[in-house]
Amino acid sequence: MQRVTFSVLRGVCQIPAYVSYEKGFFREEGIEVYLSVEPTAWMVPHKFRTGEIQFAVIPWTRVAVSKNPKLVLICGSGFEEAAMVIREGIAPQEVKKVSVPQRGGMKDLTAMSLIEKLGWQDAELIRMPSGDGAIISLFGKGADAASMVEPFATMMESLGVGNVVKRTGDVWGGAPGCSLTTTTEIVEKEPELVQRLVNAFLLGASFTHQYPEEASQISSRYIGVNAEFIRKALDVNRPNVDAIRNKGAMEEVLSLMKRLGYIDEIPKDFIELSFLDKARQKHETGQA
Repeated sequence: MQRVTFSVLRGVCQIPAYVSYEKGFFREEGIEVYLSVEPTAWMVPHKFRTGEIQFAVIPWTRVAVSKNPKLVLICGSGFEEAAMVIREGIAPQEVKKVSVPQRGGMKDLTAMSLIEKLGWQDAELIRMPSGDGAIISLFGKGADAASMVEPFATMMESLGVGNVVKRTGDVWGGAPGCSLTTTTEIVEKEPELVQRLVNAFLLGASFTHQYPEEASQISSRYIGVNAEFIRKALDVNRPNVDAIRNKGAMEEVLSLMKRLGYIDEIPKDFIELSFLDKARQKHETGQA
């Protein structure tokens, strides 16, 4: 049994990893996985650098700009994942403060695009150290609107705290979010391991679509919110392993990053689809 450490975050985009671990799909592929739940995505590249982890589900935009080590996307997961939520009782034209997490992720980039489309250019931008911080800012009435992923947007609506006004898909249809990631070195040195892990991850994503109730129960222990909110969130937003195939949407996101000054040039060669292709073939053959 080959052992690896796998970093995950908290959200609908991470559900295939939770499910693959809890349902034993990784073990069926001969992999003993230790799941490490990280407080923020921005800690993960450092863990790749030090060799503490071998795989993770993190923002694809962070992978695209990685250099040391060079990271690569091997399977999609998050899909049109961010939502802009306005606090209950506030009309869109009344928004004066917008809370967003650290720059560069899909929550931030979705917010940057929507601020212009919603006419909020003059609103105060409250930059929080994490996605949790942006959510707390809205809940604590420190902001009129905040960008967040599911299931937190659905939770805010269910609790009567706020309402979703726009989502990533309203800006970039088909855009990926957090995606399954490893290093180019691992891809080159251990392609068989990578393939087996993608096989298992694909099963986790498929299970999520087939059995959303059970997937929600499993995820509740990791995300830390009631399974009811997660199940409702899956009605409006589900993982999509093929999201990283949507090059047009990804190019538009990267172009915005360049216009904002986040990057100097458009990155290339950060996607490896061969493992996903083979996993899909195996999965479809097994179902036939």
